[in-house]
Amino acid sequence: VQLQACGGGLVQAGASLRLSCAASGRTFSSYAMGWFRRAPGKEREFVAAISWGAGTTYYSTYYADSVKGRFTISRDNAKNTVYLQMNSLKPEDTAVYYCAAGPSYSWTIYQRPSDYKYWGQGTQVTVSS
Repeated sequence: VQLQACGGGLVQAGASLRLSCAASGRTFSSYAMGWFRRAPGKEREFVAAISWGAGTTYYSTYYADSVKGRFTISRDNAKNTVYLQMNSLKPEDTAVYYCAAGPSYSWTIYQRPSDYKYWGQGTQVTVSS
């Protein structure tokens, strides 16, 4: 699976951005997907994750406390794409954001980077105060 993230940019605090991550391959729908971020001088951290849907439109999702209520992860299996809608952005959200594909056919929510096998190249999000 190859992942291509895009949608980052420079915005002011309080603004919104939507990140997209397009995946290659016919098995995208089977993968658990996640978003991570790495701020300058910090470790990569979990942002949000979404399970596979077993052919339904029902998915499990989970968010880091720091983004809960502001960010929404979603997926469109017909487009092989996972999204991260980011609202009410704060300067502390500034980071490179990465999408990742994890285990297949699992309802488990994965938060550790080591759980994910495939990674996108990252997209920069900068939030000015």
